[in-house]
Amino acid sequence: MSDWDDKIIEEFRANAGHVGGPFAGAPMLLVHHQGRKSGRDFVSPMMYLPHESDSDVVYVFASKAGAPENPGWYHNLVGAGQGTVERGTETYPVQVRDVTGDERDRRYSEQATLYPGFAEYEKKTAGIRTIPVLELTRLTNG
Repeated sequence: MSDWDDKIIEEFRANAGHVGGPFAGAPMLLVHHQGRKSGRDFVSPMMYLPHESDSDVVYVFASKAGAPENPGWYHNLVGAGQGTVERGTETYPVQVRDVTGDERDRRYSEQATLYPGFAEYEKKTAGIRTIPVLELTRLTNG
């Protein structure tokens, strides 16, 4: 984990899920995942898009700021099919689904409209990769 991520995680936890700087006002969460090769535990801070009607569903975007490859956390979550999320002051398990096709395009477009940096990331990856969108759904007992 980078010093940058460590600082965001510390700020997130100290401020009930809120961070400043370039992420001020943006919905943020921390995703816990296990390395599919190393078995190590990781925590990755990221922005999310809330589902329009289901508060137990959020979408995250494997943009890696427009890098040519997908981030490690994406592979870890898809490989495991589940993870754990810190959102605000709550921590809970989630099921992971790779969103594809028109649904993926619609969710990504929503995020890029709200946060134009995501449109720039998509331009950077054009012809190289399609930025994945993951749906994280809270798992409940029962």
